[in-house]
Amino acid sequence: MEVLVPFSTDRPKSRLSAVLDPDERKAFARAMLRDVLDAVRAADGDSRVLATGPVEADLACPVDVDERPLTDAVNAALDARVDDSPEDATPVAVVMADLALATPEALRELFAAGREADVAIAPGRGGGTNAFVASHPAFRVDYHGASYLDHRRIAAEVGASVAVVDSHRLATDVDEPADLAELLIHAEADGVEGGDDGTDDDADGGRAARWLRDAGFALDATDGRVGVERE
Repeated sequence: MEVLVPFSTDRPKSRLSAVLDPDERKAFARAMLRDVLDAVRAADGDSRVLATGPVEADLACPVDVDERPLTDAVNAALDARVDDSPEDATPVAVVMADLALATPEALRELFAAGREADVAIAPGRGGGTNAFVASHPAFRVDYHGASYLDHRRIAAEVGASVAVVDSHRLATDVDEPADLAELLIHAEADGVEGGDDGTDDDADGGRAARWLRDAGFALDATDGRVGVERE
């Protein structure tokens, strides 16, 4: 299955500015992107990165540069796909680049749902859309606001059937400092259980979690709630 992975090279992960400087945010974003691409590859997906600018890394997959906002860039990619095969639409997935906890198993569940329904959506926390699969030729995206609700509405308007994929792994996007704890918690659990997530770095929880540990981040539960601290 074709999988588009949108990736921002312009001030990536700005909401982590309280804990990471600009260069660190760029490096961390690239580590998460690589984790996502590893999981897609292990799930037999065919990745294509949709980046806002050149990516300073060898990702072993095609990179298309589109400087437009996310909604416009993804819709242009969907338009091109329909133009290429208007009578023979095949599913295409869009998976966000900050889903560092994504596993091949979670993505396979999403892909399978997308083969059964016209649109399969994995909602994120807070009403966003972290990943979807669409085969309906008229479905388009709108990532502003509560995009999960918007995408349900758009699907209904074009007569597309919808499947909802309830997955903690796909619902957890890493945007805020509090999300770093979620990443480290599950990376450590994966390590205890053997890390069977199909990635190249599964023995130590993935590139993004390893990057955080190398940068001095660790779990902190001293106040009764789990957060992160930096040495």
